[in-house]
Amino acid sequence: DMILRAEGGIFNCAAQTFNHSFFWNSLSPNGGGEPSGPLADALNASFGDFESFKAEFSAVAGGHFGSGWAWLVANEDGSLAVVGTHDASNPVREGLGQPLLTVDVWEHAYYIDYRNDRGSYLSAVWNLVNWDFASSNYESCSSEGK
Repeated sequence: DMILRAEGGIFNCAAQTFNHSFFWNSLSPNGGGEPSGPLADALNASFGDFESFKAEFSAVAGGHFGSGWAWLVANEDGSLAVVGTHDASNPVREGLGQPLLTVDVWEHAYYIDYRNDRGSYLSAVWNLVNWDFASSNYESCSSEGK
């Protein structure tokens, strides 16, 4: 509710708490690989195949100017999309779909390890993606629509 209604500093704090919590849940030391089940089917239906999804997500994340986030979202019709948001904003605030996973593309997320090489950071993130978390989010929003 705060993300949807607040402005200024309260919005920034509430949204960044949500975004960062969502980001940390989007990663796992046992992550990586490809999803399976309904999420994999939805990715294939929306993007053609996993590699095409991965390329689009990486392009949105890598090409994002400034501070922000790349998100995999589910639309109301069950299709998936990749969206970028700036600063503290997110798909909840902007009505861009139900968030399934996110990657932080603010410099603070990667500067210590990768300096200004966002591409190497994104390559490393693919080894940590928590597909169980994303699948659970997808299944939750899929069952809400039924």
